[in-house]
Amino acid sequence: MGDSFRRGLRLGVPFATVATVLSVSFGALAVQVGFTPLQAVATSALVFGGSAQFGALAIVGAGGGVPAALGAATLMHSRFLAMGIALAPSLEGGPLRRAIEGQATVDSSWAMGARSDGSFDRSLVFGMTLPQYVGWVLGTVVGASAGGMLGDPERFGLDALFPTFFLGILIGDLRRPRARTAALLGGAIALVLVPFTPPGVPVLAASAAALIGLARPEGSRA
Repeated sequence: MGDSFRRGLRLGVPFATVATVLSVSFGALAVQVGFTPLQAVATSALVFGGSAQFGALAIVGAGGGVPAALGAATLMHSRFLAMGIALAPSLEGGPLRRAIEGQATVDSSWAMGARSDGSFDRSLVFGMTLPQYVGWVLGTVVGASAGGMLGDPERFGLDALFPTFFLGILIGDLRRPRARTAALLGGAIALVLVPFTPPGVPVLAASAAALIGLARPEGSRA
């Protein structure tokens, strides 16, 4: 086990704590809207995506069908297409192995694993993701099994954890002027679209702000 992987494990623990709390809420809410405990746990184990899972759950809870829920979840996870393209050159092996390794990518590990030259520390990414995955699945087990004792999870204000979680990831990148511009532009796009577009669309459209990163830095030569 390399130093980078161990560092990733240490960095991943705080994020894993948040993931565990959120997944307890997911497990409890999933059972309330009709999932069996096994279905709730399987969803977390296979999808491992908080925003996508809660988005799909909201649609199912409101009476929507499975296709609509899957569509919303897919749109919310579409940001990983851009993230995967950036990460791919730092992964090892052929297309199949890179695709498998890419499943370890979550927002926090992707952000923390990024280097200043545009490459990624793959061992750190793996190390950060591991405790988050374990916490996410175990939290769902607890929520799905004992959610009835918790009552309504929403009364604990857990909905505030998501924006706080993503803000914590973002802060580290806001030191660069171009990153601040992209963040402000992406936020503006999402705010404009949220009131009248389906779940996931604002996230997908806001990711277009990342194209600012393709522009040549000021003062560089052609």
